[in-house]
Amino acid sequence: MSPPAAAGDPLPLDGRVVVIGAGLAGLRAAEALRAGGFSGSLELVGDEPHPPYDRPPLSKQVLAGTWPPERTTLVDGARLAELGIHHEPGRAAARLDAEARRVELEDGAVMEADGIVVATGARPRSLPGAGAGEQLVLRTLEDAAILRARVEGSAGAHVVVVGAGFIGSEVAATCKGLGCSVTVLEVARTPLVAALGEEVGAACASMHERNGVELRTGAAVVALTPLGPSGVAGPPAGEPPAGDGPAAGGSAGAPTQVELADGSSVRADVVVVGIGVVPTTGWLAGSGLTLDNGVVCDHALFAADGVVAAGDVARWSWRHDGREELVRIEHWQVAADAGAAAAAALLHGRAAAADFDPVPYFWSDQYGLKVQMVGHPGPTDEVEVVDGTLADERFVALYGRAGRLTGAVGIGRPRQLMAYRPLLVAGATWEEALRVHRG
Repeated sequence: MSPPAAAGDPLPLDGRVVVIGAGLAGLRAAEALRAGGFSGSLELVGDEPHPPYDRPPLSKQVLAGTWPPERTTLVDGARLAELGIHHEPGRAAARLDAEARRVELEDGAVMEADGIVVATGARPRSLPGAGAGEQLVLRTLEDAAILRARVEGSAGAHVVVVGAGFIGSEVAATCKGLGCSVTVLEVARTPLVAALGEEVGAACASMHERNGVELRTGAAVVALTPLGPSGVAGPPAGEPPAGDGPAAGGSAGAPTQVELADGSSVRADVVVVGIGVVPTTGWLAGSGLTLDNGVVCDHALFAADGVVAAGDVARWSWRHDGREELVRIEHWQVAADAGAAAAAALLHGRAAAADFDPVPYFWSDQYGLKVQMVGHPGPTDEVEVVDGTLADERFVALYGRAGRLTGAVGIGRPRQLMAYRPLLVAGATWEEALRVHRG
């Protein structure tokens, strides 16, 4: 390894880079380093035992059984070897010294580098203090296998999904398609209101009801209580059930009573929790990096000299639409773009690195329809439907703030929606966007 570069210097092309996190962002960073001329040692370290894989299909094709899990693989070992990327699966990072650019793994190995990419993603939130009832999440291949086994192991299972965000909604739609009865519990009065606002959030909510899924809003879960075979409450929280029944991860789980704050309850064969994620930063305590709802980065994704972050773990200073804000965006496309941008930033050095200024894009498949969002709309933005109607669940809605176009959301209108992306790239005004609609 080369002596530590001075602050702001480009990465030595024959040096060493360690990428911590072998998901989409980490992989794209490693690939971009090679594409950008980096010829040195390149290690991709991940805590999962798999080659890098794609997560969006987990709640759709993998859960539905239409894809085998291996189809989610983003790159195989042969391609990694061809690129000279040394993949270290099943090895978690334990500590980072950002100033020394030194990473220690949980197995005690130490890696020193000229550049470090932090791409450790996020982990699902669980229901705090919910009791002894089993709650499943969906983030990994293993999570998808467990959930599919639970659904397959209970014909006509009643699935309760806690959280009506995009992941929860996708799980609900897929389970309904598998023949389950499904109830979705959402603590907010309108699903997705923080991302899409009241009107469009309500339109997304109606998709559940029209497809035979019960949606209960304003429903706060306070406890999960396991039920015995007779349908009565099982042992107290923390006390395992008697007998040799299947452990978590098997093909059948004990029924659960989901207790709500209003005193009502819902019986469930399977409980899936989709209430968001938390950036994986625990291993960075004492690293010298600033941690605040992620790894805090500058405009070019630098968290420190020689250290960049990308993907769900990165919270960067984004200059866009004539303003600046500290954001962390949990979108597939942003993770991919950030991985490549973080690599470019390392290659150019902090002094010359370009701002990371993406046009976020997100999609979700539910009930045979594609929900798409481009840009970064806010819940209080002005909204105008420019194609179709909210009632028909096939529409495009534009979002504007302070005289500028901030985003567009569409359901069942992929071609019409993407026509507005160039306007977002160009920083169009609200009036310019509406003129496009009016012809």
